[in-house]
Amino acid sequence: MTSEMTAPALRCVGLTALHAPDAGVEDLDLEVRVGEVFGFLGPNGAGKTTTIRLLLDLLRPDRGSAEVLGVETRAGGPELRRRIGFLPGDLALFPRTTGRRTLELFAALQRAAPVRREATLDRLGFPRDALDRAVRTYSTGMRQMIGLTIAFQHDPELLVLDEPTTGLDPMVRDGFLDLVREARARGRTVFLSSHVLTEVERVADRVALIARSRLRLTATLDELRARRPRTVTVIRRDGTRETWEHAGDPDPLLRRLAEERPLDVLIEPATLDAVFRAAVSEAGP
Repeated sequence: MTSEMTAPALRCVGLTALHAPDAGVEDLDLEVRVGEVFGFLGPNGAGKTTTIRLLLDLLRPDRGSAEVLGVETRAGGPELRRRIGFLPGDLALFPRTTGRRTLELFAALQRAAPVRREATLDRLGFPRDALDRAVRTYSTGMRQMIGLTIAFQHDPELLVLDEPTTGLDPMVRDGFLDLVREARARGRTVFLSSHVLTEVERVADRVALIARSRLRLTATLDELRARRPRTVTVIRRDGTRETWEHAGDPDPLLRRLAEERPLDVLIEPATLDAVFRAAVSEAGP
């Protein structure tokens, strides 16, 4: 991250929705910087989708405030929404409409040239001959690719993506992650809501963990891993092995290894999955 990328793309203070259709959120304080990929993580039912609906003014809060791209969400209206690319977690498309016509309809709503449409379709590997078929003939993954193309095609300042890899095979997921990296390289901001931790770990600058409707922590990936102990496995010359966890100052670990003079050593950092599970557990009932 460069020092210039300090203005918030998203900011919410005390954001609360206690009567949301899905899981609510309570007293959410969050800030996302311009030009970063921000992973918004949590188990199903944690409040991720409700937070997104509040940020996009699809749901009104019981209290608190939210700003998107420097504009209060309730005052932004259509002009603000045109600056955003949105993929909902419950994507619904017109089943009898072709993929091509679907993209054109959304481009008209976005009132912006679809300058990234072809590049997005290419990156995802969407078959061009399928564009003239009705959406009802598409697989789940193909519909998701159309949804992603809708979000990316007008090169918006902010991408808000709710569970974007649902139904995608591994190669298409890799293509999606490339799209995210390329958007960041162009100075775009990506707010990525997911429970697929390994994918977020590959692209996010920072992450926030939400559990049971409350934000539990916000940190860089390195900061998160530093909170958890590393797993150390020593393989001795007699063929035995020992595994333990080590956190904090590395000097005691190095001294112990120097004394043992093992045949091999494997030191594994805490995974994002381990950090996430610990945060959810610490959240309590």
